[in-house]
Parts: sequence; C-alpha cells; structure tokens
Amino acid sequence: MTEPAMTLTDARLSFGSQAALDGMSFHVLPGEMFGLVGPDGAGKTTAVRAMLGLVPLDGGTVRVLGRDPTRRDRELKEAVGYLSQRFTLYGDLTVDENVEFFGEIHRVKDLRARRERLLGFTRLGRFRRWRADRLSGGMQKKLALACTLIHTPRVLFLDEPTTGVDPMSRRELWGLLSELVLSGLSVLLTTPYLDEAERCGRVALVRAGRTLACDTPTALRASHRGTVVEVVCAPVRRARDLLLQSPRVGDVQVFGDRIHLFPRAPDDALTDLLDGLAGVSVSAVRRVQPSLEDVFIWRVAEAGP
Repeated sequence: MTEPAMTLTDARLSFGSQAALDGMSFHVLPGEMFGLVGPDGAGKTTAVRAMLGLVPLDGGTVRVLGRDPTRRDRELKEAVGYLSQRFTLYGDLTVDENVEFFGEIHRVKDLRARRERLLGFTRLGRFRRWRADRLSGGMQKKLALACTLIHTPRVLFLDEPTTGVDPMSRRELWGLLSELVLSGLSVLLTTPYLDEAERCGRVALVRAGRTLACDTPTALRASHRGTVVEVVCAPVRRARDLLLQSPRVGDVQVFGDRIHLFPRAPDDALTDLLDGLAGVSVSAVRRVQPSLEDVFIWRVAEAGP
C-alpha cells in the first residue's frame, strides 16, 4: 500500500476547557485532492496548523511525508506549501515583487524562469506591475497560490481557498488546483462548502473536532441508509413548518423553491408524508439521491451533541 502523504491519527488538542480536536483522524494519499469539510468551529484550521507543526498536539500523531512536522526539519519545510485564509502578501509590492520576494526566501534557483511559469499558470502575467492591494479578491488568491508554489512543494495545504471569492474566480481557482493534482501534487484543502467537496477525490466530514465520515463523495452519498424526498412547493416556509410537525418526518432542509425531507420510515408512501400540507401548493415530489449536504446533516444527527 502506498504510504500516505499526510496523516492525522486520533488528534487531540484543547485550548483551556475547549476541545479543538477531539480524536480527529484522516489521511491523504500521494497525488490526491483531499477535502476537510465542516462548519466554522469544526477544527479544520486547527488540524491544518497541527499538520504544519505550528501547534503541538495534546495526544495523537501527525505525519507529513512520513516525518514529524513539529521537529526542525528544513527539508520537510521546503516540501510543504501553505495558503492561509487571510491575505498575507505585501499590498504595497507588485505582483512581480511579491513572487520574487517569496522566491528569494526559499532560495529558488532560476527564480526568473520559475516566476514566469507561475504567472502564466495563474494568468497573472498582464497584471505583473499591479500592486497586490489593487487586485480583486480572486486575483489576490491566485497571487497567493503562485507565491505558495514558487519553491515547488510536494504537499499543499489550502485553508478555505475560495472564501470571499466571486463565482468566476472560484471556478478558475478550482481549475488551477485540478491541474496541480494532475501534476502529482498532494493537496489538502479545508472548506465549509459541501458543493466544493464534490470536486475532491476523498473528503472527511468533520464536526466539533471529530471525524464523522471519510470516503469518496460517491461512497458517502451511497452510505446514506435513509431516503430523501424532494418536494417543489409554495410557500416553502409554510411547508417546512408543517412538515416539521409531522411524526413521519425526521428533518426538513430548504433549497430555494424546494425542500428535502427525511422520512423516519423510508418505506412510507409519498402521499402519507405530505399529508397535512394545508395551504401549500405542491408541483412536484420525488425520491432523490442524497447530496453530500444531506449526508452531513444525517451524520451530525446520528453523532448527537
């Protein structure tokens, strides 16, 4: 079996009385795009910081490329790239100057050629004279990615890379990340967006510092033992409130002009499930494959408080 590029095993870490990591475990394979998915406060950033060796664990183990990241290991540090949530570049420097600065820090050989390749890869070449603080949010993310890749890392940590980015820039970033994975780079990214998790080879669903499930998106959807019923109706809010009062319904989630309901008994007839929707116009109803969001909600309910 191929040795994982990164592993976190039974990781435990508390800040005072607050447990940030409560037994979280997962591993990332070489050349894999792995998503750490969960809401704010789930422990995603803390897990990344632990894997970077920035915070020591109270218990459990962490390995990156088979090594302990908490030790002073120059070779390992040069093999790791990290893109944080926050804009950490120099706003008063140009695109060119930022990339060059990070290249000099890492003592990159043939820096000029490497910079040209990265500016071409991120499509920032025509903005090279712009100051970083004049770039849009999406362009700043791409510049940060170029600076992160300047020393040709083997593993890449991305902490919510698309947060605050417009849809077009978000799509471009995902295209760039896909190309990096195809080139053999191992990528671990955190995201609160379950639709983004669909783009990953495998994902870990995490909450309250614990791993609820870890597998491919397809396998996670298939693991849902219950039934999801999609109802297109109006008004949606009234339908949701009425369905939540039904003893046949476990939970209801709203998606625009439709709702997903989770029957307590999967074999209940659709007409029985919708009984009692007085004053609600139903235009379509069908059983559907659960989304990752459905699976996550189900796993949270199963795990309890």
